[in-house]
Amino acid sequence: MNRTDRLYALVEELRACAPRRVSARELAARYEVSVRTIERDIGALQQAGVPVYADVGRGGGYTLDKSRTLPPLNFTPAEAVAVAITLARAGGSPYSRSARTALHKIVAAMSAEHSASARELAARVRFLIPAGDDDPASVPAVLEEAVLNRRVVRLTYIDRAGTETVRDVEPVSFTASSKGWYLTAWCRKRGGRRVFRTDRVRRAALLDETAPERVVEAMHEDVPSDYVVRPLEFV
Repeated sequence: MNRTDRLYALVEELRACAPRRVSARELAARYEVSVRTIERDIGALQQAGVPVYADVGRGGGYTLDKSRTLPPLNFTPAEAVAVAITLARAGGSPYSRSARTALHKIVAAMSAEHSASARELAARVRFLIPAGDDDPASVPAVLEEAVLNRRVVRLTYIDRAGTETVRDVEPVSFTASSKGWYLTAWCRKRGGRRVFRTDRVRRAALLDETAPERVVEAMHEDVPSDYVVRPLEFV
């Protein structure tokens, strides 16, 4: 059994046994590897975000929180690759780091056969990028947290004229267009709604203040007539 298949099997084994704890020695015997190998595998699963918990000492072992995991997903290889293509193009968007971990979880939850087929299909997909172009700069993680937790954030921002300003803003939403990603926020410096291109944010720091709640729709009332604002939908 290769390591990818073993990682998948470990998750399923722990899910089937939960809430009972399983020792590293038991797992090592079942998969015919060393205890050290099992410990490394569990560590890799934990780093990937799988909710595996460990108790040390006599009677200890590993257990998995079934309420925070999914059983094997019936993704076809083509569906998995379609998701991977979409996530691969998320560079520079909010939560791009989360997109990568989401893809890892999807692949880990697939059957070993479908996972292997998806990897083979993915190897036949390429992205054509102009030479010298760098990947889009990731939206600073602090902006993601600011929107998620409604925290006031202090921005160092470069406007289209190249002027640098520092201002405290109340983040409301992210907006995407063909030109990139924008943070819509209430700017305390200007006393009104402002839209900031995320690739022009040079520095961002969370402040110890919760931003007042603002209606998202009200922040998009003056959209040009040739544009339509559409919310992100899951279905």
